[in-house]
Parts: sequence; structure tokens; C-alpha cells
Amino acid sequence: MAQSLEFLLIQFLMPDNDARRQAEDQIKRLAKDPQVVPALILHLRTAKTPNVRQLAAVLLRKKITGHWSKLSPQDKQLVKDSLIQSITLEHSPPVRKASANVVSIVAKYAVPSGMWPELFPFLFHSSQSPQEDQREVALILFSSLTETIGNAFRPHFADLQALLLKCLQDETSNRVRVAALKAVGSFMEFTHDGDEVIKFREFIPSILHVSRQCLASGEEDVAIIAFEIFDELIESPAPLLGDSVKSIVQFSLEVCSTQSLEPNTRHQAIQIISWLAKYKSNILKKHKLILPILHVLCPLLAESTNEDEDDDLAPDRAAAEVIDTMALNIPKHVFPPVLEFASVSYQNANPKFREAAVTALGVISEGCLELMKKNLEPVLHIVLAALRDPEQMVRGAASFALGQFAEYLQPEIVSHYEGVLPCILNALEDVSDEVKEKSYYALAAFCENMGGDILPFLDPLMGRLLASLQNSSRILKGTCMSAIGSIASAAEQAFFPYAERVLELMKNFMVLTNDEDLRSRARATELVGMVAISGFGLEYSELWEYTHGFFSNIAEILGDSFAQYLPHVVPLAFSSCNLDDGSAIDIDDGDDEIANGFEGVSSDDEAHDELRVRNISIRTGVLDEKAAATQALGLFAQHTAVSYAPYPLLDT
Repeated sequence: MAQSLEFLLIQFLMPDNDARRQAEDQIKRLAKDPQVVPALILHLRTAKTPNVRQLAAVLLRKKITGHWSKLSPQDKQLVKDSLIQSITLEHSPPVRKASANVVSIVAKYAVPSGMWPELFPFLFHSSQSPQEDQREVALILFSSLTETIGNAFRPHFADLQALLLKCLQDETSNRVRVAALKAVGSFMEFTHDGDEVIKFREFIPSILHVSRQCLASGEEDVAIIAFEIFDELIESPAPLLGDSVKSIVQFSLEVCSTQSLEPNTRHQAIQIISWLAKYKSNILKKHKLILPILHVLCPLLAESTNEDEDDDLAPDRAAAEVIDTMALNIPKHVFPPVLEFASVSYQNANPKFREAAVTALGVISEGCLELMKKNLEPVLHIVLAALRDPEQMVRGAASFALGQFAEYLQPEIVSHYEGVLPCILNALEDVSDEVKEKSYYALAAFCENMGGDILPFLDPLMGRLLASLQNSSRILKGTCMSAIGSIASAAEQAFFPYAERVLELMKNFMVLTNDEDLRSRARATELVGMVAISGFGLEYSELWEYTHGFFSNIAEILGDSFAQYLPHVVPLAFSSCNLDDGSAIDIDDGDDEIANGFEGVSSDDEAHDELRVRNISIRTGVLDEKAAATQALGLFAQHTAVSYAPYPLLDT
């Protein structure tokens, strides 16, 4: 087999595709025999060209698992000895690394059973060899072995940590330092014991040093390993960072603000700041790192995004997410510097900075809501000015920010409706569909809680929205319907004059069947429901009855997705259930005559021939309404299950 296999290995590496396919078929046939293992080992050690030796190692790694148990003890020993010789004596780095990959597979079977006691002493010895190649390949093996026999390292963990730290600080070889960094990353993923993990804290300065060198030499993929290690340290409940957090933050800020680096590298750096804000916010406060972080991240919001760049990796988007996380976790430390940045930047000649100013205010509105409510005047001054900006990107960001304010800064934001609503009305006429869409979003969120304050604006609002509903793009029609729904909810009975026109338009949307139109159909269905709810303001039982039926059907269609509407429809159903369902009268005249002493006075004796009926209930339309409401409650409970559980059986 050995001779024929050597020919096939050479043939497999030829540029001729037909020859390669023939060789591949023959190799597959031979590989079914366990004796392919010693044959491949022979070529790994003796083939004249490195690419043939490397191919032998690659094939060996694929086939050793299936054949290991079938090998004789002599062949198993041959494999182990030959692999160590290859790692020790081989001059080609690719062949050494391929051999190391085979070692990690063989070790999976040989080490736990005690069949390879010489492996660990060999690795520790090689990692301290004066030869750079041997130190590097030993560290590569340490990395790969954690995946197959990680538990076997536990008795040696202290020695291994000392060794890795020494190799991280290797004074003569960058290759060894890089291999050590990768090995540390592998062991960090494997190690979960707090006492073991905490020892890695002293590695941080060396990790930072190696990572900076890797970035300088263009090895960004290696430098990213540092962020993966820091991620493990940050998420650990053990106090692993100490004063090193300042160095980690400084390094992360350097990386994320360096535009020449790859987006993924910068994104990894920004994520470290995000994890620190989420898991270790007290450390950021203790070491006074919040201001330095925001002084870098806020300007990142103004960075132009490459059109070919993945949006999820874009620095401006990632920075916005981190600022949002910081606002949620340390709001009182975030709001002042962000407001200062916005106050300066909204007048910047660069429109990207004006956009960044209002974006920053928008993203912190959830976390910093209490502070923003107290400072609405200066905040709204900035955003409303941006809503009139000549640049589309700035107006769009301002519309987004207003929508965030309307969602999170209730009820205080509504008191500013006289200044805000006219600005949103103007934005609805913007030349940009993007600005219009965000303005509809802002309008919907703003109007929902206005109540009667919306009445002076009702006619101009509905005039523009109804016109837009007929003339806009598909996406805008959806957001427009959402805004109309919010207005209907706020206006209640005052919305009735517009209801017929809205429902007429909804007919067109509710019969759409194309995939691209289903979102508009869903919005239309929701809007019809909002109009139906507004109908409960009318004293007309039949309307209420059929409206309960409408919501029953929708609940049956949507299932648990209907849960979001329960707060609106359940109270209405309870209200109907609690109505008086008719009149009861008592007409037993005989009792009255006896009670008043008039028995026998009547000259019409036949009047007493029929029994008098007591407590006649006169059925009204209210009874049908109550029946529909009761059925609706049952269907709500059936189709939304857990979401309905907090509601009582009947509101009394």
C-alpha cells in the first residue's frame, strides 16, 4: 500500500483536475483499510517534498479516528513516536502544524487511557526549547489539546499558567508570543473555576503588549483574541480586572477609534466597552472611565459608514448601542456629557456631527428618562432645531429622537405638544421618504397619550395622513396607518367624522395577498381594530356586540400575538359584561288587592281565573352585547393563554 499511496499523494497534488479526481477516488478506497494509517505515517516522515508530507498529515487527521481502535499496539506506538519526531525534526512550519493537529486527535484516545504518558513532558520541554519553531509548535498543541483533553491539564494548571506567561513575554520571537496569546485564549474558554481564572489577571499587561504588536504588523485576527480573553474576564463573577481595567479601556478606545482597522476589529473593541458597562459599571465609575469613554464614542456617532460595510459592524451603530447600554446602567453619569456633546455638536458645520447630536439624545432617552424629563427644554430645543436642518440625515435623526422621546418621556413630553406637534406636521411634508417614515413613527408615539389635547390638530393631521395613505410608498402607508391608529385612540369620539373614510380606505388593504403587501394588510387590520375600539364611545349596543365579535375573530387568527391588544379590549369586554341586561317587573295584582283590603270588591270575577306572572325580564340588545363580550373573553383566554392569566374572571 505504501508505494501506491505515495504515487496517489503526488498525483493528488497535480494541477490536472482529472488526475486529481482519479487520485482522490483511489485514496478513498485505500483509506477504508486500517493499514492506511502506518502508510500515511511513513510518508509524513519520509516523503521528499513538504507538500506531500503535509497532505499525509491532513489525511491522517481525517482517518485516524475511525481506525485507531483497530490498530495494533505496535502501530499505535509508531503513530505516537512518529508524530513527536515530526514536530521535533520537521523543518516545514505547515507540516509541523499539520502534525500537531493529528496529535490533538490521537491524544483524545491515548491520554485519558494512560497510553501516552510522555506527551505532557514532551510539550513542557519543547515549549522551553531554545529553538523558536519547537516553542511555537508546543504552544499550538497546548491550544488544540484543550478541545480534546482539556481536563487532563488540570493537575498541571499552575505550571501551565506560568509557562504561558513566560512565553507571552518571549523576548526573541513574535511568533512564540502570538502562539502564547492563542493558547491563553483557548485556556480561558476552557477554564471556568474562579481560582484558576483569577490568575490570568496578571497576564493582562502582556496580552495588551502582544496585541498592540499584532495590530502594528497587520495581524488583526490575532489581536482580536485579546478581546475574546477580556470578554471572558469581564463576564466572570470573580474580581479579575482590578486596576488593569484602565489599560483595557484605553486599548479598546484606541482600537475602536482607529479608522484604518477592519470593521470587525473595531466592533470587538466597542463590545468590550459594552460588556464593561453591562457587567462592571461600578468599576467604570470607580476608575473615572465614563467620561473618557463617552469622549470617544459620541464622536464615533458622526463617522461616515461605508455603503459596502455590514451595518451590524458599522462603528456609528455600534457606538449608539454602547451609549444606550451605558445609559441604562449608569444614567446619571451618562446624561450630562451626552447633553454637553449634543449642545455643542448640533451647531457643527459638519452635518454628521449635527446628526450625531440628536442621535445621542435619542438613544439615551430610555435609560436617562428621569433626567431628560427634568431637562426637556434644552433637549427639545436641540432636536426641534435639527428637525428643520437643511440636511436630510439630520432631520431623519431628529424624527427618530422625537419618537424615542414620545415613547419614553411620558407624560412630561405631551405638555410640550404646542411646540412639538407643528414641527412634526411640517416633517410629514419632507421631501425624503426616510424622514417622513420616522416622522410618522414620532407622530404615532406622540399622539397616543395626548387625549383631548389632540383635538385642535385633528383636522390638519387627518387631512395630511389620509392624503398620504393614498399617495405614498408601501412602507410609508404602513407607518401612516400606525399614526392614524394612535390619533384614533387619543381622539376617541372626536374621531368619528373620519372613521367612515378610514374604513373605506382599509377595505383596499385588507384584501391584499402579495407577500410584500402583507405588512400593510396587518397594519390595516390593526387600524380597523382601533377604529372599532373608538366606537365604544357610542351608546349603541349592536355596534358594541359586533365589535366584540370582531376582536374575537382577530384573537382566533393571531393567537398569542393578540396579547399586545389585551390591555385595550379586555376592559371593554368587562364593561359590557357588567351592564344591566334588561328590566324586571312584578304584575301580581292580586297580592296588592289583599294587602289593601279590597278583596272581593272587583265585579270581574274572571280576572282572577289566570295566575299572575311575577318578574318578567324584558330582553334588550344589551343581552346580545353581553353574550358577545363573554364569548370574546373566553376566546382571549383560550388563544393568549399565559398572557391572559393576570386578568380576573370578571371585573366587578
